Amino acid sequence: MTTASPVALADFLAGVDEIECVTPDLNGVPRGKVMTVAGFLEGRRLQLARGVLLQCIMGGYPPARFYGGEDGDLTLVAVPGQLHRLPWSEEPRALVICDADELDGRRSALSTRSQLKAVLARYAERGLAPVVATELEFFVFAHHSDPAQVFLPPVGLDGRREDGHSAFSVSSNNGLRPFWREVYQCMAALGLPRDTFMHEMGVSQFEINLLHGDPLLIADQTFLFKHLLKEVGLKHGLNVVCMAKPLAGTPGSSMHLHQSVVEQGSGRTLFSDEAGQATAAFRHFIGGQQAALPQFTALFAPNVNSYQRLSDPIASPNNVCWSEDNRGVGLRIPASAPVARRVENRLPGADANPYLAIAASLAAGLYGLEHELQPTPPVSGDFQVEEKLSLPCTLHAALERLKRSDLAKELFGAEFVEGYIASKSLELASFLDEITPWERRVLAAQA
Repeated sequence: MTTASPVALADFLAGVDEIECVTPDLNGVPRGKVMTVAGFLEGRRLQLARGVLLQCIMGGYPPARFYGGEDGDLTLVAVPGQLHRLPWSEEPRALVICDADELDGRRSALSTRSQLKAVLARYAERGLAPVVATELEFFVFAHHSDPAQVFLPPVGLDGRREDGHSAFSVSSNNGLRPFWREVYQCMAALGLPRDTFMHEMGVSQFEINLLHGDPLLIADQTFLFKHLLKEVGLKHGLNVVCMAKPLAGTPGSSMHLHQSVVEQGSGRTLFSDEAGQATAAFRHFIGGQQAALPQFTALFAPNVNSYQRLSDPIASPNNVCWSEDNRGVGLRIPASAPVARRVENRLPGADANPYLAIAASLAAGLYGLEHELQPTPPVSGDFQVEEKLSLPCTLHAALERLKRSDLAKELFGAEFVEGYIASKSLELASFLDEITPWERRVLAAQA
């Protein structure tokens, strides 16, 4: 299942009995099977029902026609370099990220990892290689077992809960140092390099920046990091939440994508010329983002809760305007040296599937390069958003936009787009089947 020698694999897995063979589903949740080390070392083929990749976030599946009437199998193929011993596990245990391929070896259109690989192959055909980095925001809450109650930050060393005045603080008063110590140790053990870490603006909200690199590797690292956070949090009696908007009245959590493109071989950036000025290709990339991202909003904001985050026009821009170093736009150009000129896509939430978000964003940029699309003029100051540059403001509207998008079907295939919409429509229907506390509190009094 990997390219490593059997002896090297056996040495690496010494003492391990089981391996978690996982692949990201539509929502970026690890799905798969647990395999014995003996079976793994023998190269035994591992298969998984196709429908698993379209599993709804609350469980359940869309009709079988969206993943093949027979719900046949895919095969899980271990990704070289993505076999890891799990440092948070009490007993020796391993995990391997897998591709979910068709039985004949073709990439499965339902696999979001395969979708990203397909986009990168299109860049490679043009002699280009994208470079990506992710910034992931998340909340660390106290143990939480009652979904009817709001999330609470952990009790700090002073016996009090954080109250919202700790943005950008480096204090240890929140009592989370032991948790962070193990997070960092686990990141090192999994080979996840980190750049910067900080306390974000929300109550008990944090952000970590992963180093830039190959988009597929960065997607794998982000996928592993989110899994790591949950597992280490559970060990410490904490609830790590990557919802887009878990608390009212506080900023939501994003997964900003930093994107640039270089020439294969030379590594020369496509976005700056020899004089350090922005190139036509840089503008075409932005033009593609502006043309496509409104159609792809449901891929960056995949849940009902995602649009709670996007309702805050300052912390989470609901537009595809662009500007130099302006956090009010959806496409920000951070201040940097010419060699590091990049486009920051600020639309994805922390709840987005990293493979799918990166694939959709890079596909949009490549679309602009291929068709030499021109962006709108950059905005500045207090600007008004043109209707064509605004995004859908509800999951229903975003799914309708995606359904009408011929470009989405062209870039990702009808099978994937229709399966995605079917799964997300079930989730939306499940949400609409429930009556919220706000409705009982406010509307019942008016009846």
